Amino acid sequence: MSGWGLVAAGLGLAAYSALSWGLMAHAPEHAWTVLALFGPLLAGLAVAGLQRRHAPTLLACALLGALLLWVWQRGGVDVNRLYVLQHAAIHALLGWSFAITLRADATPLVTLLAERVHSRPIEPALRAYTRRVTVGWSFFFAGMIALSLAIYALAPWAGWSFFCTVLTPAAAVLAFVGEAAWRRLRHPEFEPVSMHSAMRAWREHGQQGHV
Repeated sequence: MSGWGLVAAGLGLAAYSALSWGLMAHAPEHAWTVLALFGPLLAGLAVAGLQRRHAPTLLACALLGALLLWVWQRGGVDVNRLYVLQHAAIHALLGWSFAITLRADATPLVTLLAERVHSRPIEPALRAYTRRVTVGWSFFFAGMIALSLAIYALAPWAGWSFFCTVLTPAAAVLAFVGEAAWRRLRHPEFEPVSMHSAMRAWREHGQQGHV
């Protein structure tokens, strides 16, 4: 993805976040709100399942879609809790994808991505650093779940919806940029990595289905 492509993707994400927040804050039980928030998630999972020809993923997408349709048609269900559950489930899945690679017999996820970017085994100092970054991302996603539940319990719904649709992606971007800035400041000996290279490595990792 080129620089302009990243800008376009960022603007698209910002527009989607604003749309989602508006729908969630003012019409949380409307059919279009459910479709706007859950549709891209199910579509992404379905595409990943098709790319990997993974039948369980495709079956899970079909079941989740049917469940959402049943919940919406049945009525009498607190849709807000469904949104909170979705937010927590996404972050739990992301956190698990990092944390599970910290086991003794696995390569930490960020280490694996770094080796893919550099196309060679990385030096011990960078390997240790990327392991710490993998730990950091695991805690980041766990912390977002805890913060989400706390805001849902203590703040008005408009506050939680703003946190979910606007502050959540902003926090992820800030964490990514902050780590890159910290790496360049504290470890100038490490070879610089562009956002384009990092995103390409993440995409290739997802397509090949490594854990």
